Amino acid sequence: MKERMGVGIVGGSTSGWASLSHIPVLAASPDFALRAVSTSRAGSAQAAAAQHHVPAYDHHRDLVAHPGVDLVVVSVKVTEHLKIVSDALAAGKMVYSEWPLGNGLAEAEKLAGLATEAGVRTVAGLQGRYAPEVRLARDLIQDGYIGEVLGTTMVGSGMVWGPEVATAGQAYWYDKANGATPLTSPTLHALDPLHFVLGEFDSLAARLTVGRKQATVAEDGSKVDITAADQVAVIGTLDSGAAASVFYRGGTSRGDNFRWEINGSEGDLVLTSNWGNMQVADLVLAGGRGSDSAVEPLAVPTSYVEDVPAELRGSVGANVARLYAQLARDLADRTHTVPDFEHALVRHRLIDTIERAAATGTTQTVR
Repeated sequence: MKERMGVGIVGGSTSGWASLSHIPVLAASPDFALRAVSTSRAGSAQAAAAQHHVPAYDHHRDLVAHPGVDLVVVSVKVTEHLKIVSDALAAGKMVYSEWPLGNGLAEAEKLAGLATEAGVRTVAGLQGRYAPEVRLARDLIQDGYIGEVLGTTMVGSGMVWGPEVATAGQAYWYDKANGATPLTSPTLHALDPLHFVLGEFDSLAARLTVGRKQATVAEDGSKVDITAADQVAVIGTLDSGAAASVFYRGGTSRGDNFRWEINGSEGDLVLTSNWGNMQVADLVLAGGRGSDSAVEPLAVPTSYVEDVPAELRGSVGANVARLYAQLARDLADRTHTVPDFEHALVRHRLIDTIERAAATGTTQTVR
């Protein structure tokens, strides 16, 4: 039996995103194994060691230095990415950074440059493209199911950034300066699959609006000011010439929390979910063409689903598992298909273009 690659998770506490996704995925993976975790405090590190049965540290540098850690996963607030990712790259370790890569374009450029200098493999946590329904939609379009793509419309909810936040510790989402906004997070997590299926933007116009001015902290009733735009509207043209319209709202909707239509000369595809963060959403793909008067749910072939262990299917970690599996294939075949830091830099430049379009009120060419 081959030896599995060692993974260390910065942000590997007993709760939070890594505990819900990466850690169950690694437990089921034939290619990777959890070797260490780190948190920001000694108490949480001790609790993590007891729960995950691996060494735990209260400083990320100790995890980076662990000889059994080949891949460092950075799963903390984006404001902490620059230092932690830089330290891991300086140590010559492979790095998997959750999205966004950096807090703004300048940080993303620096980290991508450091990764190139280090000559190590990198991964950006943009796993939405691996959803079975997304990959099936891409294949159907390439096979001509809807004919020529004419346009696409995507509407979604950020699920957070609504009128209420659970704890004061989560209020950082509402401050644009912290880099985790409806634009940078749920919108870009959805735009990456859109571009994976249909190609990149050629040009776009945008509006970024702060609709709600304050949110209430549920645990104590205090108020937090909102500076992050909670209404994101982008309209443009793809490289193919197809029209594209994307709208993301903060909070949730009493209507559809995610709906993505792709309209073609011969048919239509529609992806929907009751959850707006599409990288973890339970998606439904429907289609219709020719003489069909409406779209109907399409069966997803088992080959698109059975690429992860049964216990992970339908979980929030399913697409993370698919990303890890593709990384393992890349490492074995010496290919480069998973989103890496250079890909993340392209997406950060897209954010910059959207913000510039909104600030100037003019259509921008995407570079």
